[in-house]
Amino acid sequence: MTEHTSANMPDFSDTDASGVAHRIVGTTMPVLEVQLQPGQSVISLGGEMTWLTASVSLGTQASGLGTSGLGGMFKRVLAGSTIFMTEYTATGTTGTVAFATKMPAHIKAISVNASQQYMVSRHGFLAGTSGITVDVGFQQKLGVGIFSGNGFLMQRVAGEGTAWVELSGEMIEYDLAPGEVLRVHPGHVGLFEAHMALEIEMVKGIKNMLFGADALFLAKLTGPGKVYLQTLTLPGLAHAIMPYLPENNK
Repeated sequence: MTEHTSANMPDFSDTDASGVAHRIVGTTMPVLEVQLQPGQSVISLGGEMTWLTASVSLGTQASGLGTSGLGGMFKRVLAGSTIFMTEYTATGTTGTVAFATKMPAHIKAISVNASQQYMVSRHGFLAGTSGITVDVGFQQKLGVGIFSGNGFLMQRVAGEGTAWVELSGEMIEYDLAPGEVLRVHPGHVGLFEAHMALEIEMVKGIKNMLFGADALFLAKLTGPGKVYLQTLTLPGLAHAIMPYLPENNK
């Protein structure tokens, strides 16, 4: 099968030294396409795959999860995460598997190893090479109006290899010096280096009209380390379109 693409489509390459050829196509709603040679694999959480060619086989496994045993699985289920990973492997001939963003977003590649791990927002992990693991890294209940009562969840991306994450809206990067503090609305925290300190602070006495809460919760990140913020959040998007939904126009 021949894929017909526009003239300005980027070629497959391994610019991130991930071990697999890939490319990011698009701007507003980009998609990650990974080109696999026979025997090569990538992994993702269930439901992330967008399309794939015939030579790519799918397998379900739990080895990509950072925790082991029933305790670790229950922890993920209670946090609203899947307990299985999907592995995509090219068999026989070269194949392609694609992962599209769920909202207007940027796709960023991160290199992961034993000394360089990351914390990623709840829905931020898109895909990774076969040595990547994903686990619940931080979870805290917030007000009922924040994230529909699901709490603030960050996933720890560890292991060895390359992971691709999506950051909704525009991506803003901060490089914090030792002891430097950045306070962020939790929904705008997209990605940060796992060694950084994270605390949740409640600012009392402020009416947070956007989410219907009586207090404002802020994520306090302390350097040194890199932080990547996302300008678009699902609750913010839901609030913006709510007046235009049919049930609100009756």
